[in-house]
Amino acid sequence: MRPTPTVASIAAGLLLAGMAQAQTPVLTVYAYDSFVSEWGPGPAIRAGFEAGCGCSVNMLGMGDGAALLARLRLEGERSPADVVIGLDTNLTAAAAATGLFAPHGVTAALDLPVAWDDPLFLPYDWGLFAFVHDRTLLPAPPQGFAELADSQLRIIIQDPRSSTPGLGLLLWVKSVHGDGAGEMWRRLAPRVVTVTPGWSEAYGLFLNGEADMVLSYTTSPAYHRIAEDDDSKAYAPFREGHLMQVEVAARLARAPNPDLAQAFLAYLVGPEAQAVIPTTNWMYPAVMPDGGLPEGFGAPPAAGAALFLAPDAAAAMRDPALAEWLAALSR
Repeated sequence: MRPTPTVASIAAGLLLAGMAQAQTPVLTVYAYDSFVSEWGPGPAIRAGFEAGCGCSVNMLGMGDGAALLARLRLEGERSPADVVIGLDTNLTAAAAATGLFAPHGVTAALDLPVAWDDPLFLPYDWGLFAFVHDRTLLPAPPQGFAELADSQLRIIIQDPRSSTPGLGLLLWVKSVHGDGAGEMWRRLAPRVVTVTPGWSEAYGLFLNGEADMVLSYTTSPAYHRIAEDDDSKAYAPFREGHLMQVEVAARLARAPNPDLAQAFLAYLVGPEAQAVIPTTNWMYPAVMPDGGLPEGFGAPPAAGAALFLAPDAAAAMRDPALAEWLAALSR
C-alpha cells in the first residue's frame, strides 16, 4: 500500500520544485518570426544549446528584423532580452547608435564574402536579395529593374519600415539607380500588388498565386528543391547584381544573463548550429560546416553579382530612399 502524502510533505515537494525552477536561469532571445517557427532554425538551436547550458531558452518572435530594432528602442534599457537575432548590416549602424548593445566577445573564423571586424554584431548567416518566380509560369523573367518596371508582372514586396528584406530592396534600388531611384520606384509602383509587414506573409501570398514574383533570396529555391522535391522555383538574375544581406546576432548591454548570452552567441556560430542554417533558414552559413552545403542547395552566385553596402553607407542612404519609396507608392 502506498502511503498517503501529508499536507506538509506536499508543501515541501512544491517548495523544492519551485526552488529548482528558480535556480534554472532563463535566457531570453528576441528573433524574427520565421526564425522561431517550427520549420525555422530556432527550435533546433534552442534544443542544442539547452542540452549543455543548464538553462532554459525563451525564444520569442518579434515580427521581422526592422520590427525587432523598433521593439528594442521602445523597451530601451528595460528590455528583458539577453540576445537579439535577426538584425542585418542595413540596420547595425542604427542599432549601435542606441547604445543598447555590448561587445559579443566571440572569436570565429567566418566564411563571408566581405571582411568583418564589428565588435558588437556577430554574423550567423548571409544571402542575396532576389525576386523569386515559378519558372513553369514565367520561363523568361526580367533581368533588371527596368525590365521589371516595363513588364506587366505582379510583384509582392515587404515594408522597409518593418522588414529587413523590404529595407534591402529599398537600398538595392537606391544603390543601383542613385538619383534616379525615385523615378524607378514610380515606374515599379504599378507592378506592386501589395506590401506586407514581413517576409513570411509575402512569400505565403506568392505561393498562393497572388503574384508572379516575390522579393526573397537567391537561396529560396533551394528550399523547394530539397524540402519539397520541387524544381519549379527560381530567382531572376539581375544584371545590376544583388544586394547582400549579412544577418547578425548581438548581446544586450543590460542582459540579465550576460555570460549565458555570450555562450549562446558562441554556440550560434559553432558547427552544430551552423550546420542547421542552410536547410532551416535557407541562407548561407557564416561558418561553412565541415561537410559543406547540402546537395541541391547550390553554390553562392559569382562574386561580381554581390553588392555590399557598409553599415554607415546604408544608414546614410535609408531616409532619402524611404522618402522616394513613400512618394512613389502613395500616388
